[in-house]
Amino acid sequence: MATLMLDENTLSGAKRSNFDQQLTATIDAAADWLSARQKPEGYWVGQLESNACMEAQWILALWFIGQEDHHLRPRLAASLKQSQREDGAWEIYHDAPAGDINTTVEAYAALRSMGVPKDDPDMVRAYEWIMSKGGLKNIRVFTRYWLALIGEYPWERTPNIPAEVIYFPNWFPFSIYNFAQWARATLMPIAVLSARRPSRPFPPENRLDEFFPEGRRNFDYAYPEKPGADLVDKAFLWIDRVLHWGQSAGIAPFKKGAVKRSLEWIIQHQDADGVWGGIQPPWIYSMMAIYNEGYALDHPNVAAALGALDDPRWRVDVGEATWIQASTSPVWDTILTLLAFEDCDLNEKKSEEVEKAVDWVLAQQVLKPGDWQVKVPHVEPGGWAFEYKNYFYPDTDDTAVALIVLSQFRDDPKWKAKGIDTAIERGVNWLFAMQCKGGGWGAFDKDNDKNYLTRIPFCDFGEALDPPSVDVTAHVLEAFGKLGFRKDHPNVRRGYDYLKREQEEDGSWFGRWGVNYIYGTGAVLPALEAIGEDMSRPYISRACDWLVSKQQEDGGWGESCASYMDPKMSGVGKTTASQTAWALMGLAAANRAQDRDAIDKGVAFLMDRQQDGTWAEPEYTGTGFPGYGVGATIKLGDPLLEERLKQGPELSRAFMINYNLYRHYFPLMAMGRVRKISIET
Repeated sequence: MATLMLDENTLSGAKRSNFDQQLTATIDAAADWLSARQKPEGYWVGQLESNACMEAQWILALWFIGQEDHHLRPRLAASLKQSQREDGAWEIYHDAPAGDINTTVEAYAALRSMGVPKDDPDMVRAYEWIMSKGGLKNIRVFTRYWLALIGEYPWERTPNIPAEVIYFPNWFPFSIYNFAQWARATLMPIAVLSARRPSRPFPPENRLDEFFPEGRRNFDYAYPEKPGADLVDKAFLWIDRVLHWGQSAGIAPFKKGAVKRSLEWIIQHQDADGVWGGIQPPWIYSMMAIYNEGYALDHPNVAAALGALDDPRWRVDVGEATWIQASTSPVWDTILTLLAFEDCDLNEKKSEEVEKAVDWVLAQQVLKPGDWQVKVPHVEPGGWAFEYKNYFYPDTDDTAVALIVLSQFRDDPKWKAKGIDTAIERGVNWLFAMQCKGGGWGAFDKDNDKNYLTRIPFCDFGEALDPPSVDVTAHVLEAFGKLGFRKDHPNVRRGYDYLKREQEEDGSWFGRWGVNYIYGTGAVLPALEAIGEDMSRPYISRACDWLVSKQQEDGGWGESCASYMDPKMSGVGKTTASQTAWALMGLAAANRAQDRDAIDKGVAFLMDRQQDGTWAEPEYTGTGFPGYGVGATIKLGDPLLEERLKQGPELSRAFMINYNLYRHYFPLMAMGRVRKISIET
């Protein structure tokens, strides 16, 4: 599309007319692009890119279960070759400032399992990079587990997760239901594997002897020292040693029953599409755990888990390479696409696509009990999940956006006849019940915020907890606002107070599930407008001023994933379509006259960057885990923080995501909202 030049002054007259025409053309092109990609069932879904651990771990898992000749292993190895950095490492997100030792070790091991020799130039580069970072001494918990599974690391030197945890009652501090959904669903199969300590070593010529130059007996397997460790940390390490000693000595009288009960829990939690929890970690560990317990490859549970690997909903093929997605986002992508159509007043023009999609969304409401009921036992189900068949773990974020979408159809007799009122009522009641004591909402559970759990050795990865977050809370409040609730409603008021308390000194809000302060701020401002807040209040002006201050010369906004560890990167990074859209949605919600130039320049950026109806965006703007451990924002700038977390701007403990449709429906949303405020003014 031709570049649209903007004067420093607000557009007017013929220039405004040309601007508006180009905006409409850009919106129409984007909408048509989406229409062409709707699935026959009515939903949309984009690729969910993460990091090379996904492919590396599947190569190793297939080896572990005796499927070294599986047809996907060479294709997964090809993807690893393609994603390796020039310095020999593998990274957590696109253009990270450095590689990640854990991903690199797992990718190296996976390629060695394929028979790639250690003197292969790519392997030499990887090996030298790993050794320059301290070698295997500095790997995380999960990488230790993987090396133990292939006989390269002693199980006794991995964090012990006793299967007996399944017996802990819900009120007990270490109940599995005090862990976040993703940690809980992963912890259970690892507990079973830890109880058995299985391994399937590589052939001698493929072993990783090069990482033990002084011999395995002389290697220091101790956990990396934790700076500032106190008595609690030391107590957990002592308990870990005692548990290992007892297991090695055969002092585990309840193990047999605990393993059996844990297996029952695992089997009960398998999703209808064969995976677990809708995400890769519990899927892959659960499959290995039940296989190791004697479930044959053709057993329905194992066969379903393996079959999902060949499901095009999970795998992505490009040439001779295959990537396995860490999760899938059909509900999320569909409801956000529908919201974009509404923002652009396209529901009538795209009526066929919209009707199919709304029918599909209504059918996805989870009306079955899930793990969340352990802490909220007397509430009927009514949420939506992120993935295809994840019935045990609906989440508040998807539920909130689903309600925003459905709110626009609730007065239509056609949709009333299809039960939309009941669906909305169930969703609202479920969200009310899931509100945490501090007023905000977590993603999957209520009051999942027991920080002491993050001190155990097992929890040296991403996040073990699921406390309230600003962006999820904002989406929930926006949903309530669209349904007519205002600040005088008790639940809304508590959420509103939470958002105000969480505002940063510079006026921004932290983004837990999107990168980062631009995402958080862009979510909060529309929520405040939806619940009837006076958008001229000083704290809102500070947020808008912060957004405007972060606009770049090309008119766009961008923020690097590095901002999760480097405070100087707050709101700073290469400009992207999705982050520009979030900033525009925030500014459009406030609709200040002094921001009009910034808004016009941001829209011009989106119009200029559109190519064939969409936008290019290799940058990762989605967040799985910032890597803080506690699941919530932390105080950056502490000189010991990076050392304690074993993480810098490369985000070695984190999990970052490129949602491939973020680049598309968020710009469409933003342009639609800007067009609406332009018409109003």
